Parts: sequence; structure tokens; C-alpha cells
Amino acid sequence: MDILTIAIIAVLIGLIVGVSGGYLGRRIVGGRQYAAAQSEAAHLLEESREQRRVILLEAKEESIKLRSDAESDLRERRSEVHRIERRVANREENVERRASNLERRERNLTQKENAAEDIKASLDEIREQQLQQLETISNLSMDEASEIVMHRAEEDMEHEVAVRYRDFEDRAKEEADEKARRILAQSIHRLASDVVSEVTVTTVPLPSDDMKGRLIGREGRNIRAIEKSTGVDLIIDDTPEAVTLSCFDPIRREVARLSLSSLIADGRIHPARIEEMVAKAEKEVADTIWKSGEQAVFDVGVRGLHPEVVKLLGRLKYRYSYGENVLQHSMEVSQIAGMIAGEIGADIKVAKAGGLLHDIGKALTHEVEGPHAEIGADVAERHKVAKNVCTCIAEHHNDDMSSVEAFVVSAADAISAARPGARRDTVENYIKRLEALEEVAGQFDGVEKCFAIQAGREVRVMVKPERVDDATASKMARDIVKKIEETLAYPGQIKVTVIRESRAVEFAR
Repeated sequence: MDILTIAIIAVLIGLIVGVSGGYLGRRIVGGRQYAAAQSEAAHLLEESREQRRVILLEAKEESIKLRSDAESDLRERRSEVHRIERRVANREENVERRASNLERRERNLTQKENAAEDIKASLDEIREQQLQQLETISNLSMDEASEIVMHRAEEDMEHEVAVRYRDFEDRAKEEADEKARRILAQSIHRLASDVVSEVTVTTVPLPSDDMKGRLIGREGRNIRAIEKSTGVDLIIDDTPEAVTLSCFDPIRREVARLSLSSLIADGRIHPARIEEMVAKAEKEVADTIWKSGEQAVFDVGVRGLHPEVVKLLGRLKYRYSYGENVLQHSMEVSQIAGMIAGEIGADIKVAKAGGLLHDIGKALTHEVEGPHAEIGADVAERHKVAKNVCTCIAEHHNDDMSSVEAFVVSAADAISAARPGARRDTVENYIKRLEALEEVAGQFDGVEKCFAIQAGREVRVMVKPERVDDATASKMARDIVKKIEETLAYPGQIKVTVIRESRAVEFAR
């Protein structure tokens, strides 16, 4: 045998031995694993049996507990059912007793109703007999007697109500008059105002009459320049050492006065210098107007006014009514209105603002046509003044007013204008103006009497009702207004009221 064959045989023997050893090793390992698995399975089976016994015991205990709870709940429900049954039985007994009581009461009521009906029938019969006897005695039917009694009762009640109304009205008037006198007296006493001493300046003094020629200038160029720049008529007449300024606008007149005073003091009078001085005077007057308006607003304590409204207030510094400075008058009215409003419990702020602005329309009456109350209310409304304040401005000359504050402002206006020293109008001129108004109104046919009131701001005309009807009265009012506008000169507006009424008067004796 060669070496290769021996090697092959050795390899085969090795393979056979290896395979046999591997098989025997796997048999041994598998046997061991099988024994271990059997042991573990036996252990798990024992544990499962133990757990089953525990679970069975717990289930039995839980079932016993649930059964006990269910039996206890069942017993409670049975006892509750028994109690409910007893209550129902008791209620049935009570209902039966009440039903029997109601039946007994119903029988008693039926008997009483029958007895009452019998009594009522007998009473009706007796009442009918009595009514027949009364009708026989009085010769009146029941309806006629009832009407007479009701009529007399109504008359008695009306008389009693009228007497009570009269007593209440008299007492209210006495109390109101006393309180009004006290409030007005306190308000006037608390206001310490100066007597008007300012007058409208219409003349400018000159150092000499030679200055008149210089003011006229060569071929009148200086006087034309002054009139053109200021819008004022410069009247140079025979008045010694004075010239007269004529213009409806008080602001322009004041600008012209300041310009002329500056030119006369400077001595250089020519068109260019005149324009320079006029511009300077306009600025000075504008500053004065603004300061005067601010000072007035500060003095009376009114806040929140538009700057244009403040400027219009300042312009009233140069406006006069019967010699009374309108700005000073407005401040007086504001203070008096505030005091009266404080006494009667009205709105003090509204009353003071309405009093201060009530104549603001007079600052524009030379520029805008119409009554100053309406002009002032429109201007205030445009500049966002409060509506109730605008109402005070518009109604301060009206008879019918829509607010207490408007009435307070009207009363304060009358107090300020009527106090001693407020106006320079003499008694003679005052009487002449009223007489002229009454004379104009009395010229119309059918007029019985006429009265000028409110310092000539209103004319009341009483006409004869048998000669003037309603349509004619309306036409007469327009004709009187037209006649006054044509024949008389007056500031502001005049209200004409034509009154036509018929009265039947009898006396009980």
C-alpha cells in the first residue's frame, strides 16, 4: 500500500470517529436539555395550579361579598318600599278624609247659598218696593235721581279741586316770589361792578389846527390814504383842534384812532407812513383783542373755548350798547348767572358760559345781518360750543325757554342792563324811545292798547277782537315791524306781539 491510500483511509477513519463523537455529544446535550425542560415544565405546572387555587379562592370571596352586598341592598329597598307603601296608605286615608270633609262642606255651602238666594230675593223685592215708593214720593225715576246725584257730586268735586288748586297756586307763588327775591338780591349784592364810564371814541385831538392841513395833504392824498387803509371816514370840519372818525365797525374806528394818534405824534404824514402806522395799529388792536378775550375767559372761569370764540369776545371790548361796554356787560352776566344757578341748583358751568357768550353775536352784527342772538348761537355752534350753551345764547331774548340755564342767563342779562349806572341812556331818552314805539304801534286801526316792555326790546299790542280777526292780527304784526324798521333807529331787535282775545265776565251777587 502506498502512502496516499494510507492517508485516505486515515482521513475516512477520522471522519467516521468525528461524526460518531458529534452524534454522541448531541445525544448527551439533548438529553440534558430535555431533563431540564421537563423539570421547568413541572415547576410551571405547579405554579399554575397554585395560581388557579388562589384565583378560585379570590373569586369565591368576591362572589360571597357581592352576594352579601346585593342581599343588603335588597333588604334596604324592601324596607323603603314598605315605607312608601305605608305613606301611600296614609295619604289615601287623608285624601278620603278630605274628600268626605269637602263633601260635607259642599253640602253646607249649598244650603247656605240657597238661604242667601232666598234672602237676596226677599231683599230685591223689598228694595224694589222702596224704589217704587221713592219714585212715587219724589215724582222722579231712578235714572233721573241718579243723574241728579252724580251731577251734584261732580259739581262739588270740581269746586273742591278748584279751591285746592287756587290755594296751592297762591302758596306756590308766594314761596317762589320770596325765594326769587332772595336769590336775586344775594346775586346782585355779591357782584361788585364798576359804573360804566367809557364812551365810544369818535374824535381825535390835534395839537393845533395846522395839523388838519397836514392830514389832508397835497390834493387830499393823505386823507384818501387814511380812509382807504382804515375803512373809516375822516371828517375834518370847523371843530377846533379835533377831527371826527365815522364808521359802524368799532374795530376799524379804534385802528384809525391809534393810527392817527401815532401819525400826529410822529409828525411824518405821507401815504407810505400812513400804511405803516395802520399795519402797526392793526397788530396792536389784534393783540389787545386776544388779551382782552383771554382775560375775560380767565376772570369768569370758563374753559375749553375755541380761539376764534375768544377773539370774538375780545372784539366786544370795543363794542358799546347805550354807553355800556358789551365785554364788561358779558362778564357781569356770566358772574350773575353763575351765582343764580348755584342758588337754584342749575348747571353753573353752562350758566356762566352762556352768560359770557350771550352777546357774542354783537361782535359780528356789522358784518352779518340778523339778530345778534341768532348770529351768536350760529357762531358758537360752528366752533363746537356745547349745545346747551348755544341754547342759552339763542334764547336769552325769548319768552319761552327750553332750559333752566337759558332762563337764568336771560334774568342775569336783565339785571346787568338794568342796574344803576350800567347804561348812559337818560330817563328822557328812555321814555322817548318807549313812547315812540307805542306811538308807531298805536297808529294801526283796531289797536286798543300797546305797551313797550323790556327796555324797548318788545312791543305788545292789544287789539279789539270784534274788529281784528286772527289773519288780520298776523298781518298787523308784520306791518308794525315794517313801520318800526322804516321810522325808528334802534340797536339789536324788537319783538312785536299782537294779542287778540275774547273774554266773557259775569259777577255773582
